[in-house]
Amino acid sequence: MMSTPQHNRQVATIFRSIAERLASQRANPYRVRAYRRAADAIEALEEDIANVASRQALEDIDGIGRDLSDKIEEFLRTGRIQAYEALRTPLPDAVKAWTKLPGLSESLVAYLYTRLSITTLTDLEQLVQSHMLRTVPGFAGSEERLLEAITALARNTHEGSSQNDGTARDKREERDSRDV
Repeated sequence: MMSTPQHNRQVATIFRSIAERLASQRANPYRVRAYRRAADAIEALEEDIANVASRQALEDIDGIGRDLSDKIEEFLRTGRIQAYEALRTPLPDAVKAWTKLPGLSESLVAYLYTRLSITTLTDLEQLVQSHMLRTVPGFAGSEERLLEAITALARNTHEGSSQNDGTARDKREERDSRDV
């Protein structure tokens, strides 16, 4: 049996990483499964994926549609996949600090930030006050205790300034413009 060509291993590894990051953000499970399935199919190929791409036959591979085909071609052209790079971007420190708030896990904070565009303490406070946070799977805590902790954190960090809100809004618009 031949070993898997290097491009195939690299793309499969990236697709698996994308799947794991999407899963941790509670993305659509079908999308997560699509990346995993594509990674398996690519790794099983004995032919280098670059050769398949040069024949414009990527979509002939089981589990590879137009979107994943475009990502493979992007990797072959540039050596990276922008959607993966965007997912790898760590949470801002101010947002990462929310994991210390009662009832908020790291995966829940990542979900709130990346999927719901909750980027400031003010956004988080409004979400809790609307009682919508209790509908998000993974929230395990008292809304009242969380609101008290948010108020205390806001007092300590002075995050409510319009400058921070503008920066967060700019980041949200930038993130929304990405196609992951």
